[in-house]
Amino acid sequence: MLCPYFIADTCRSCSALDAAYAVQLETKQQQLQKLLGNFAGYQLLPAVASSEAAFRNKAKMVVMGSIDDPVLGIVNHHQQQVDLTACPLYPTSFQQAFAHIRSFIRLAKLQPYQLAEKKGELKFVLLTQSQSTGQWMLRFVLRSKNHLASIVKHLPALQQQWPELLVCSVNLQPEHKAVLEGEQEIVLTEQQQLPELFNDVPLFIQPQSFFQTNPRLAAQLYQSARDWTADLPLKSVWDLFCGVGGFALHLAKSGRQITGIEISSAAIACAHRSAALMQDVQLQFQALDADAFAKAQQQSPDLLVVNPPRRGLGAALCQTVSQLKPAWLLYSSCNPQSLVQDLAALSDYQLEKAQLFDFFPHTEHAEVLCLLQRRDSHAE
Repeated sequence: MLCPYFIADTCRSCSALDAAYAVQLETKQQQLQKLLGNFAGYQLLPAVASSEAAFRNKAKMVVMGSIDDPVLGIVNHHQQQVDLTACPLYPTSFQQAFAHIRSFIRLAKLQPYQLAEKKGELKFVLLTQSQSTGQWMLRFVLRSKNHLASIVKHLPALQQQWPELLVCSVNLQPEHKAVLEGEQEIVLTEQQQLPELFNDVPLFIQPQSFFQTNPRLAAQLYQSARDWTADLPLKSVWDLFCGVGGFALHLAKSGRQITGIEISSAAIACAHRSAALMQDVQLQFQALDADAFAKAQQQSPDLLVVNPPRRGLGAALCQTVSQLKPAWLLYSSCNPQSLVQDLAALSDYQLEKAQLFDFFPHTEHAEVLCLLQRRDSHAE
């Protein structure tokens, strides 16, 4: 992928871009194989490649410049303000969306926040597109409510110019520090959730709910989880850190009781809406802390699905998992280093297979899916 920002040294977010993509992918596969070197008897499947460009469904833009000439992008490693609206990671549909946003900033007279002076109101715009419908979710991150009335007043004009804009909200982040968003979200549109479809499963995205940024690979990841567990004798499945329910919904089928646990109430609201559209399956989702839920249970699931944040499960939750003794574990990790630490702590489990999904091409990051079986369940 040729990137003018990388060539000009104005953006280095894609730190591995100086290597051909095939080389990047092979390097990640070799690194994963080395990390898993202490685990024997497992199958390492071929890495799943991403598109090299135009794969993202989400943009997080710092708003800089002025009301009359807003800049959407980043402050780079040289402390320069860089307009990133032509970034090749975004599909071409984002170009018109960015143009609508810039026009709206001028129309509503939204003052970009000036970090050095601690003045202004509009800090970020967060933009998400549904790959299945082409519709959009737009979030304005403001320092205060000072511009809220202006956004409400002019929003109908934006919706008329941009009918694909389905969800719009304001997030309040008053602190002067590098925090992307605050706790308070004010949804301004009738629709509060953006519909998506992965494989045959309806999903929903709403403000403050986590959703994968590489939808094609996310769909493949969820399908692989479904395929790997299709023939396992599973009556009960727990999905910890379930987000909007991607794994839980894909694993649901007649005869299985699926429970999804996620601390984010926004994500659970999305999962509930998806579950309501599923037929002939047993699904329940709860907004709870995953560690606390697992520790409070007296019975174990047949399959435990975990998709923790970058820090991994940690020693305490690994110990809880070992005490629960589920027959099978399905572990999806966005950090292979913490994954390996957790696998070492889960010594009662045999690693059966692993596969790398390159959600984040041109970077050092990757998603890894692992299937494990409890050693004493092999003879059952």
